[in-house]
Amino acid sequence: MDMTNQFQEYARLLIEVGLNVQKGQDLVIACPVECAWFARLCAAAAYDVGCREVVMNWRDDALNRMKYLRAADEVFDATPAWQAEFLNGYARKGAAYLSVSASDPENLKGVDPDRLVRQQRAGSKALADFHRLQMNNGFPWCVASIPIPSWAVKAFPGCGEAEAMEKLWGAIFEAVRVTGDGQAVSRWREHVDTLQKRVDALNSLNLERLHYTNSLGTDLTIRLPEGHVWSGGDGAAATGQRFVANIPTEEIFTAPLRDGVDGVVYASLPLVHDGNIIKGIRFTFRDGRIVEAQADEGEEQLKAAISLDEGAARLGEVALVPYDSPISNQRLLYYNTLFDENASCHLAFGQAYAECIRGGEKMSKEELLSAGLNDSITHVDFMVGTADLSIVGYTRDGREVPIFVNGNFAL
Repeated sequence: MDMTNQFQEYARLLIEVGLNVQKGQDLVIACPVECAWFARLCAAAAYDVGCREVVMNWRDDALNRMKYLRAADEVFDATPAWQAEFLNGYARKGAAYLSVSASDPENLKGVDPDRLVRQQRAGSKALADFHRLQMNNGFPWCVASIPIPSWAVKAFPGCGEAEAMEKLWGAIFEAVRVTGDGQAVSRWREHVDTLQKRVDALNSLNLERLHYTNSLGTDLTIRLPEGHVWSGGDGAAATGQRFVANIPTEEIFTAPLRDGVDGVVYASLPLVHDGNIIKGIRFTFRDGRIVEAQADEGEEQLKAAISLDEGAARLGEVALVPYDSPISNQRLLYYNTLFDENASCHLAFGQAYAECIRGGEKMSKEELLSAGLNDSITHVDFMVGTADLSIVGYTRDGREVPIFVNGNFAL
């Protein structure tokens, strides 16, 4: 099947809507080596709109696994200076940043979790400017995906490699509204407008807390900071440049009060994190902190993920996605959080987005903490949405408002 038109349309979508690359702006593309051909399409699309220069940051699953299994132990306590200067430098410059997220979901299975934790801690220090600017929308950034064989055969077990790749391409094109007719850019602009209407409806409520329940056993209360802001669709970089951080996106999100989460929540889908699949996640919260973490599979990796720092065991994001939505209706477990989180209501432990509090993007770390937002070197989404999920909102003036009924928006 010839999908040349879809490939080019997808690349244009990422450049023109995902990043909205401006004339004279630099573009950094982080990409697996297997996807180099698609990176070239994105680079061509960027130059077509006047990009100053496209620079590459290549990744490779095989070499990454080899490193974590065989490199000297002290390697995981440092980040090369050149790598830090590369990412921090372009971030400070305001370059656009495209990440092509495609990897084997179990690429790091069997790796010592301590190595993963130490490497992430080292990276957080060395790349502090990059991560701070990204979380504060200091530059336009977008995460998107294309299939690779090791991922495709996991998403479509029982299929041969070629068939699995074709099926995953079809699912992704459906999720990102690419048909090959050249109209994906205009369809996405309409989609962003639709999400904004729901954002406006939620912001008008001035909610004080949310109460989640479903038949899995979730019974969770999440308080929201005063002055919290719901966001979704596109955002604005420090320069005012609009961009869409995730393609696809179906979510509307805000930040919880970092010490205002209590109860139990059950994950509804497996989580792929640090090259491992974690299944059957259950968290118990008290005063905002995870006091008990369990998983049917991958519990050691889960506990490592929430131990990176003090904020890793607290929530940083509350995101709403209807069960009856384009990606959810595919009834496909992607084993890729970019897609799975946009098929389900989800929460994230770790760092909160500064845009989720009024004036947050101009606040210092200390001011954000004082406003009730969580701070961490990590941000990990996990899915909690189900067909019977109920979310009841309570406003600051004492009203009770159904937000979700039977897994879908009631607004």
